Amino acid sequence: QVQLMESGGGSVQAGGSLRLSCAASGSRSSIKTMGWYRQVPGRQRELVAAVASGGSITYSDSVKGRFTISRDNAQNMVYLQMNSLKPEDTAVYYCKIDVLLINLSTRTYWGQGTQVTVSS
Repeated sequence: QVQLMESGGGSVQAGGSLRLSCAASGSRSSIKTMGWYRQVPGRQRELVAAVASGGSITYSDSVKGRFTISRDNAQNMVYLQMNSLKPEDTAVYYCKIDVLLINLSTRTYWGQGTQVTVSS
C-alpha cells in the first residue's frame, strides 16, 4: 500500500519561507510525476508545482520565481521550497504522486495535506 507522509507546514509571516517534504513509501512501481497541490475552503484544489521522472518541472504562474520543487528519486521524496510567502499562499498543501503500473496505466496517490498559513 502506497503511503505519502507530508511534513513542513506551519505558520509564517509574509515574506518568510517554509519547506515542505513528502516521503512516498510502499511503491514497488516507478513514480512518474511528483507534485504539490493546494486547496482553500470553497475552491478547487490547484496545482502548485510538479516534477516528472525525467526532470521536467511545471509551476503555477502564481508561484513562479518564489517556489522551487525538487525530488530525490533514490529516496522517493519530493520537496517544495517556498520563499517570499504571501497571505494568498495560505492553504492546505497536498503531495501527489502518479505511479506507473505494470499494465502501463497510472495510479494517483494523495497525501493527507499539511496546513500553510501566511499572516500579513
